[in-house]
Amino acid sequence: MQQLTYTGPNTLEWREALEPQLSSDAAALVRPRAVATCDLDTLIIAGASPFAPPFAIGHECVAEVLDVGDAVSSFAPGALVSVPFQISCGQCGPCREGRTSNCAGVPFMSTYGFGPAVEQWGGFLSDVVCVPYAEHMLVALPAGVQPATVASASDNIADAWRAVGPPLAERPGAGVLVIGGAGTGSIGLYAAGLAVALGAESVTYLDSDPRRREIAAALGAEALAQAPKRLGPFPITVDAGADPQLLALALQATAPDGLCTSVAIYFGEQPALPLLSMYTKGITFKTGRANARTDMPHVLELTASGAFHPELVTTRVVGWKDAADALVERDWTKLVIEH
Repeated sequence: MQQLTYTGPNTLEWREALEPQLSSDAAALVRPRAVATCDLDTLIIAGASPFAPPFAIGHECVAEVLDVGDAVSSFAPGALVSVPFQISCGQCGPCREGRTSNCAGVPFMSTYGFGPAVEQWGGFLSDVVCVPYAEHMLVALPAGVQPATVASASDNIADAWRAVGPPLAERPGAGVLVIGGAGTGSIGLYAAGLAVALGAESVTYLDSDPRRREIAAALGAEALAQAPKRLGPFPITVDAGADPQLLALALQATAPDGLCTSVAIYFGEQPALPLLSMYTKGITFKTGRANARTDMPHVLELTASGAFHPELVTTRVVGWKDAADALVERDWTKLVIEH
């Protein structure tokens, strides 16, 4: 089979690889049908991530089941499924508590498409992928939802959900601020759209990029190019900017006893947080990797209901053979590659 391989900065090539086999009775083989870019992919492709080449790329997808092990009863060949980018067993303590990003049954940070265990799991821009814990990991695509629409449910949309879904469940109708811009900027847009769909009384999206502001407005948010002199306070804030100054702005705009969640990745040492202000206001600050498998059903159901429209974030769709060129061009906010 072929898999798209990151071989160096701005260089991708299709390489022949051994086709994976069922690793156990609990596994499934799937063929990716719609693969989406993650905001992290821009850094990987540019050579700005800590992950050394070569490795198979792609870690967001909807796939078609090709074969299943004898212990798999919920899925059959032909089924369309969303595949989480993180490998998790579903049986260990962290998985039972919903902390699937820290599954104790597999090596730490086991993921498709990047990371220290990528040689074992491969990437989604491959003809065939093995899913080792199919009953737990796979999530059926809701009827009527197109694969390209929710190709990012397995990472970026779920990542956005954790920043606004649980907080709005605790504070229904609360106002939300999203500061966007990290990488190609899709996670912040998804967070804004999800907050609107979940009934936030107001959703403010701040980003210097005009195209992303247009998308945020289409999703129902108030889109700002720059912060007013006084921003907030907001009970719920989201840092999706990956800029220390924007993170500080999000924290400063968080209301007393509010919650600020950072979905951005910061490489290297960063300036200190405004801890005195946070202490005085009693702010809760969260960061860390998403628990994708735990949150995927929420975003799939919200999309199927018609309340959330992730397809508005997609700015380019290409065919499988055009994947390498399109990825390097990076003229997209969200790229979807169809097979």
